[in-house]
Amino acid sequence: MEQNKRDYYEVLGVGRDATAEQIKKAYRKKAVQYHPDKNPGNKEAEEKFKEAAEAYDVLSDEKKRQLYDQYGHSMGPQGFSGGFGGGQEFDMSDFFNRHGFDLGDIFNMFSGGFGGATGGRRQGPRKKRGGDVRIRVKLTLEELAKGVTKTLRVPTFMECPHCKGTGAKDGVAFATCPRCHGQGRIVIPQQTPFGVMQSEAVCPECDGSGKVITEQCTYCHGQGVERREQEVTFSIPAGAAEGQTFALRGKGNYPKGGGVPGDLLVVIEEIKHPELIRDGADIIYNLMLDFPTAALGGSVEVPTISGRARINIPAGTQPGKVLRLRGKGLPDRENGGIGDELINIMVYVPEKLTDQQRSTIEAMRQQPEMKPSEADSKRIFSKLKHIFD
Repeated sequence: MEQNKRDYYEVLGVGRDATAEQIKKAYRKKAVQYHPDKNPGNKEAEEKFKEAAEAYDVLSDEKKRQLYDQYGHSMGPQGFSGGFGGGQEFDMSDFFNRHGFDLGDIFNMFSGGFGGATGGRRQGPRKKRGGDVRIRVKLTLEELAKGVTKTLRVPTFMECPHCKGTGAKDGVAFATCPRCHGQGRIVIPQQTPFGVMQSEAVCPECDGSGKVITEQCTYCHGQGVERREQEVTFSIPAGAAEGQTFALRGKGNYPKGGGVPGDLLVVIEEIKHPELIRDGADIIYNLMLDFPTAALGGSVEVPTISGRARINIPAGTQPGKVLRLRGKGLPDRENGGIGDELINIMVYVPEKLTDQQRSTIEAMRQQPEMKPSEADSKRIFSKLKHIFD
C-alpha cells in the first residue's frame, strides 16, 4: 500500500462488508461535506473531496473492489484501466463521466443546484412557502388530562382574495420573466478546481416564479397578502404537556406573491393547579394531617383531577408515607396507560398550645409507647430515606 494513501473504506467511513448502496450514500455525504464550493480556498477540503471520489470510483465497481480487497492500493499485477496507483493522477472529469453522477443532487444541498455541463436536473419555477406562526395556548390540568378542542381567532397573513395571492391586478396581469424566460432559475458559470461548472440559482428578477407583474393589485399593492384573523379549530390530545408543540399544516402565513402557506405552531402552556403537582403522567398531592388522625387513623378528603375523593388513613401513619390512587393521573403518551395520584403524607405539629393541651401532651410524653424504639426509628428512617437520596 502506498504510504500517502488512506484505506478507501476508511476514507468513506464504511466497513469492508458495506453494501453498494451504503457506499454510494457515504460518498454523497463526503462530497457534500468537502465540496470546494462549500469550502472556498480550503486546500485540505479539496484534497478530501478528491480522495472520497477516488475511493468511491474503486469501491463502487465490483471488479475493482475485489482487486482492491485482495491487493490494496497496488491493485495487483493487472492494475486498473482507469489508472489508479502507479502514481497516476486521479481524473475528476473522467470520474464524473464514467459514473454519470447527477451532481445536482449533491450540490443542491448547499448551493442551489448544478446543471448544464454536469448533467444535473434543471428545476422549474419554485413554489414559495410562507412563514410559520407560533401561538401559546394556556390549558388547565383538567383539560390536559382529558384532551380538549379549542377554537381561536389567529391573526395571520392570508391570501388577497382580489388577486388570488398573486399580487397582480385581477390575478392575471403577468408577463414571462425576461431574465429566466419563465424557468424561475438562472444558470451561473462557476470556476472550480475541476474546470468551469454551471450552477443554478433562483432568478432574482422574479424570485423563482418565472413571471413578473405588469400591473399591481390595487388592494394589496402587489403583496398578494393581507393581514386578517382566521378562525382555527384544533384538538389537543389527552396527556399533552408543558412546552409540547403541535403543528397545524397550512394555517400559517401565506407568502407574498403566491405559494403555499406555512404552519400554525401551537405551543402548550400548562396553568399551575392550586393544589396538585404534575410529575409526568403522575399527580402529586401533599396531604397535611393533624397528629390525632395520623396516630388514630381516619377518613380524609383529597383533591384529584376529576374531583374530590375520600381515602382512609391507617392508624400510625408516619410522615413521608406515600399513598397511591391508581389511575388518577394523566394518560401516558409515551408508554401508554394512565398515571397515578401519589399522596405524600405530612403531619402538622401545632406551634401554639393551651395550658391544658400542653399538660396532656406532657403526660403522653412520659408513656413509653409514645417514644420510638431503636427498631422503630430504623424502620421509619428506611421509609424516609428516598427523600434524601
